Amino acid sequence: MKAKHQRLVLVVLALIALVGASLLAVYALRNQANYFYLPEQIVAEPPEPGQAVRLGGMVEAGSLQKLADGVTVTFAVTGRDNSRIPVRYAGILPDLFVEGSGVVAEGRLNSGGTFVADNLLAKHDENYVPRELEGMSEHQAAEMAEDTTVGLE
Repeated sequence: MKAKHQRLVLVVLALIALVGASLLAVYALRNQANYFYLPEQIVAEPPEPGQAVRLGGMVEAGSLQKLADGVTVTFAVTGRDNSRIPVRYAGILPDLFVEGSGVVAEGRLNSGGTFVADNLLAKHDENYVPRELEGMSEHQAAEMAEDTTVGLE
């Protein structure tokens, strides 16, 4: 076999190996993909029950309820067009999680239409100030930040 043909065979084999590795990676990761949905999208075209998705929206005011077990909470996530998705979560709530704030819930939609969250990510607005810095002027907060980084150098 000529050297030119050997190179061609090697290139073809490398391409086949690359395509095979890509297909294996896509197959292995297909269940790991979390699609992001807004409440109005879930109402219009709900994902399959049990499919891992992320639901993002605002926590509806007055909808937060703690169940008798003390760990499980239920609330509703609303969208721009007032669509409403009930959510159930069992676990420790993030510090920033309050009614009327933004939330991203990771979990699955059950067959009854309730979103069962495995994880909650509370979102804050651009005016967020940590509790430790509340009531301080901008100058005082900068001094405190400088004092905490002095020992790290």
